[in-house]
Amino acid sequence: MPNNGDKPNGYDLVYKIRECTNLGLYNSGQQLHSYVLRYGFNSDVFVSSALINFYVKLDLVKDAHKLFDEIPEPGLVAWNSLITGYVRSGKSRIGLHLFLQLQKSTISSDSYSFTAILPACGQLHLVQLGKSIHSKVIKFGIQQNTFIANCLIDMYGKCNHVEDAINIFDETCFKDTFSWNSVIASCARNQRIEQAFHFLHQMPNPDTISYNEIINGIAQFGNIEHAIEILSTIPNPNSSSWNSILTSYVNRNHPRNAIEFFSKMHSHNIKMDEFTFSSILSGVARLGAFTWGILIHCCVVKHGLDESVVIGSSLIDMYAKCGMLNTAEFLFELLPDKNLVTWNAMISGFAHNEKSIKVFEFFERLKDVKDLKPDGITFLNVLSACWHDKASLKVANRCFESMICDYKIDPTVEHCSCLIKVMGCEGEIWRAEGVIKRLGFESSGEVWRAVLAACAGCGDLEVAEMAARKVIDLRGDMEFVYVMMSNIYAQFGKWEDVRVVRKVMRDNKVIKEAGFSWIDV
Repeated sequence: MPNNGDKPNGYDLVYKIRECTNLGLYNSGQQLHSYVLRYGFNSDVFVSSALINFYVKLDLVKDAHKLFDEIPEPGLVAWNSLITGYVRSGKSRIGLHLFLQLQKSTISSDSYSFTAILPACGQLHLVQLGKSIHSKVIKFGIQQNTFIANCLIDMYGKCNHVEDAINIFDETCFKDTFSWNSVIASCARNQRIEQAFHFLHQMPNPDTISYNEIINGIAQFGNIEHAIEILSTIPNPNSSSWNSILTSYVNRNHPRNAIEFFSKMHSHNIKMDEFTFSSILSGVARLGAFTWGILIHCCVVKHGLDESVVIGSSLIDMYAKCGMLNTAEFLFELLPDKNLVTWNAMISGFAHNEKSIKVFEFFERLKDVKDLKPDGITFLNVLSACWHDKASLKVANRCFESMICDYKIDPTVEHCSCLIKVMGCEGEIWRAEGVIKRLGFESSGEVWRAVLAACAGCGDLEVAEMAARKVIDLRGDMEFVYVMMSNIYAQFGKWEDVRVVRKVMRDNKVIKEAGFSWIDV
């Protein structure tokens, strides 16, 4: 049109942008965006909203947000599209923040706004906010809208409020397939398997998703063999049906069963996806079964999924846990896209294999990556490296304070325990009690257990006896306390105390558990 001397109007541009959105034509959409900027259509709320929707549908939410910020007065469609984009891309907190901004603006929310934000409440388990939105839905008189009712059922189910989910389902006049599947999922995911079966038998036309929710619930909380029986009887099982069982084997710490089940999937020519491979690789990593890891890596390449960030992260984790750090690092550098899980997998691999220099090197590299920030897992590995590397307490404290002050990460028991280990290495375990009180972990038996273990290394008898009493009071972990105190008394040559402790162990039939390890043969 411009070549013929005709100037497209806003309606033409909206139509063409929607066409690019539906067909996924990124380059053409970019050209239209350039035209919009060139001829001043960016102030047209309909054109801008169509462009935001274009970027959202192509998973370019940051580009959509940048455009949104440039609109003088964005309309409700623009708000809803951006909120939906963030929630669907897994960034629910940002979507929630935008929704709260919308509530403070002069624009009134509509039913689409509620259906956009209710999934975020479910994902973040924010049931009070979900109830607040539910009250707005009632105030607007749209609670009988099937789509909104489905979102409410799903939200309450994910927030472990099954009765509320069932009540909304019962009150919904026009139930569709999604309504039935949502209430079945709410029951199955909250260990209400019998209720889930009850709704399944009442459902007019159960589909594969209906059966998958049942299989997933039984595999997680019931007898996995029963889930396999149901899998063999349903009409059209898909990869999700099989993945539920595979993942449950891994999550319930049955990695060998997971490998056998994966082999069965392979022999039945079941389609395997990112979820399949990431799950089985997690199981292989737990076993340290290096040969199986290589075989599954070959399957990943054969399926053309070797550049997937999800599978790439799982492969890095697997190779690192099997001690093949060079291979893990090679895959890390080769992976085109890396998220925080990828970086943490690599840093964790170095930390667990006591390659502390590499941990610090990759930690510094991560801090320079745009749009990524270290999280609690990252700092846990860095603090662990401080202990393995016998880094000074000053370095560990600096890292700990940076985590709290610079990255606003609340320390956990594990972070505190790592810091205590470093204190033990420097013979300053006497500082631990003050740190524990400052962080509010006085009632954590795990922290005092770390103090007692650190005392064995630095030989602080006074702190050891105090920590032993705390562990017994909070955890009742007698076996650990007896063994540690026996060793500490022996360090100080207090053989009478050693004799007393070991007699108590014999009288109470406490036996030290033997250590063990395994290798892949």
